[in-house]
Amino acid sequence: MNAHIAPEDSRSLRLKAATRDSHGALDKRIMAGDIFADLDSFARFLRVQYRFHRSIDRLYASPALEALLPGLAGRRRLQQVAADLHDLGQDLPGADMAPLAGDLPLPVALGWLYVAEGSNLGGTVLYKMAARLGLDQGFGARHLAAHPDGAARHWREFTAALDAVPLSAAQEQQVIDAADAAFRSVHGHVEIEFG
Repeated sequence: MNAHIAPEDSRSLRLKAATRDSHGALDKRIMAGDIFADLDSFARFLRVQYRFHRSIDRLYASPALEALLPGLAGRRRLQQVAADLHDLGQDLPGADMAPLAGDLPLPVALGWLYVAEGSNLGGTVLYKMAARLGLDQGFGARHLAAHPDGAARHWREFTAALDAVPLSAAQEQQVIDAADAAFRSVHGHVEIEFG
């Protein structure tokens, strides 16, 4: 964990600091793929998104996680990504990676969900860029569109619930390790499409 993180910082702030390197490397790699060059490049990005959301989709159906993170099921984006791919005349990627188990240990699930929900916040920036390709919430970029209540508010609600889950020190490290693994997983999907 980075030295400048204070123990009294919220879990979400600690996660942000601890995963800064893996998150930054992923962002750079995605943008190096020039995903807004044309519709084919954007479709590659959508396939990355589909693979990631397919891998975590079961987490959104977990009653135990829903109890801790109210509204979790409504945050699910796999079908939106699938619809975006369909809009662009793309087939769904094959099942080249098994989805995560639906009954992951709680800290592991929280780490993966942190990455997924953070990508939703970051997606609002990509959404504006997708408009240059003629894409929007009705065609090709629906999974990037902000929540009707606003992306920042939606993120704050998620992190407030995430921060409130009681965990031991060992479990806190598991959350960080899982979030880092989630970023690396997405990076692997990027290499499949853009490598």
